Amino acid sequence: MTRARNEPGRDGKGTTSAVQSVDRAVSVLEILARHGEAGVTEIAGELAVHKSTAFRLLGVLENRGLVAQAKDHGKYRLGAGVLRLAGAAALRLDISQEGVPVCRELADELGETVNMAVPDEEAAVNIMQARGTASVTAQNWLGRRTPLHATSSGKVFLAHMPPALREGRLGRPLHRFTDRMITEAPVLRDELAKVFAQGYAVTLEELELGLAAVAAPVRSHDGSVIAAISVSGPVYRLTAERLPRLGGRTAAAAAELSRRMGYGF
Repeated sequence: MTRARNEPGRDGKGTTSAVQSVDRAVSVLEILARHGEAGVTEIAGELAVHKSTAFRLLGVLENRGLVAQAKDHGKYRLGAGVLRLAGAAALRLDISQEGVPVCRELADELGETVNMAVPDEEAAVNIMQARGTASVTAQNWLGRRTPLHATSSGKVFLAHMPPALREGRLGRPLHRFTDRMITEAPVLRDELAKVFAQGYAVTLEELELGLAAVAAPVRSHDGSVIAAISVSGPVYRLTAERLPRLGGRTAAAAAELSRRMGYGF
């Protein structure tokens, strides 16, 4: 069947107008996300359109639940429908897929082994590994389960656990893997408070002699910690002096992956 040349939604002005309307509607949502709330005049000004056009766009978005109007002063803000869409998208985002370019870039930049781990009851499980140029002989951590108190990723998970759950973990005997490891609960509590405050965790020969690592939290759209990105290597390369800089860079990579997972929008 042959379609008319100017059939709306296919060719001609109808397509151009529809695409422009979608672009403007998305821009409205971005404006409200940026400002928190805004009036019709403000939105029209940022879009460079007439107030009537901005009002029509807001009306459509309001009918869909994507924006809501405050009754007391008439300004608009993002509606509950945005949360519904964000939640649905977040459920379908594969953290492994999203994490590949982030971990690969970090490994290439630092030259060290980069892992991503997820919490699994009382352990951290490494689900991805990227090797840098300096770590060609590094061992394979993929799929390995490690105790929470023994690794930088595990410390990240402990630091962001609900207090009651964390205390349950710390109230049990903690196996010592090396003499450098923290097994005293009061000392470990102080260490976890530091991890929470500075945004990354550090281990120096706590799981294995000669091994050092840093890790930072990856968050989902609701702010919960769902993974950790870590950088590990021998202590002669990951020195105590170098670890804070690596920690900051790892935290930046984790923040980028968190953004990809919907956090901060």
